[in-house]
Amino acid sequence: MRIVIGADHAGFQLKQFLGEYLRALGHDVIDVGATSEVAVDYPDYAEAVGRRLLDGQAERGVLICGSGVGASVSANKIPGIRAGLCHDSYSAHQGVEHDDTNMLVLGARVIGVELARELVDRFLAARFTGEERHRRRVEKIKALERRYSKST
Repeated sequence: MRIVIGADHAGFQLKQFLGEYLRALGHDVIDVGATSEVAVDYPDYAEAVGRRLLDGQAERGVLICGSGVGASVSANKIPGIRAGLCHDSYSAHQGVEHDDTNMLVLGARVIGVELARELVDRFLAARFTGEERHRRRVEKIKALERRYSKST
């Protein structure tokens, strides 16, 4: 699978670990930065990961910041991105299965590397069920995007 991964300075170390882990599993990983622990702004990396997803350069995205909150808020401002901030394995797979999430957001200061690896595994293994109730809800999310993108 082709995966785009990005992080701010707080998520840099976890991004490096996960990038190596995913490559070792045979995934094609696009790393959009950050390239060090020098302070940067998480919205820039949310946009970089989101852009690669929307352009079809990757099938899934992983985004990391300190808590995951700011990165998640930023990513979800991009129409077409459904980013889920997950710190438990159930949410990591359920978000894909029910909500068709295409980006996993992690908080590097909240979880450790082993849990992060488990969450990424669960996120990547999950598939959208396509059940009518889930399709209906995702369509309502898309309608919200359309409705509010016109008013800005």
